[in-house]
Amino acid sequence: MDIRVKICGLKEPAHVAAAVEAGATYLGFVFFAKSPRHLDIPAAARLVVGVPPGVAKVALTVNATDAELDAITDAVPLDMLQLHGAESPERVTEIRTRYGLPVMKAVGVAEEADLAALQTYGRVADQLLVDAKPPKGAALPGGNGLAFDWRLVARKYWPCPWMLAGGLTPGNVAEAIRLTGARQVDVSSGVESAVGVKDEALIRAFIAAAMGAA
Repeated sequence: MDIRVKICGLKEPAHVAAAVEAGATYLGFVFFAKSPRHLDIPAAARLVVGVPPGVAKVALTVNATDAELDAITDAVPLDMLQLHGAESPERVTEIRTRYGLPVMKAVGVAEEADLAALQTYGRVADQLLVDAKPPKGAALPGGNGLAFDWRLVARKYWPCPWMLAGGLTPGNVAEAIRLTGARQVDVSSGVESAVGVKDEALIRAFIAAAMGAA
């Protein structure tokens, strides 16, 4: 089976190039001011110019308003919107309709009770991002480098395709794929040399490890 990899939180042209060259399927760009991976709109527009066709450009937003999404989508050529906040199923549907782009909805998981939301969102989103639920009071909804018990989602199926995230690194991604059966994986902090600073060698190592688990 083919494994698709998303490298999220990219901010530098060299890191975009490294991800593309190593075989990433998705590139994630963060539009959330509290994140150390946040990009302003002009910087993002410059960054995506060189992304070749076939590599999906994904905008990560958190509880964004229509005005904020309008500004992003008007200036940045995108292939997908990732909703990483507390957006309701109704809001997911609104955004899909308004922008005509596929929507990936992030859902935090810490215990079995959290899995019901995956069924609910799986009926309205194009993809699911199954992430570790952030701790109470956390400033960021994702990118915290936390993992969850992968056995909770092992060999599970939802109404749309899904992607595994949360605490993945070059050292554990193959095991995560083996345990869960995930065919798509997402990484941000796991390929950084410091908070918010991507590392080209770690990007390449992660993608190689993920693809090698196929």
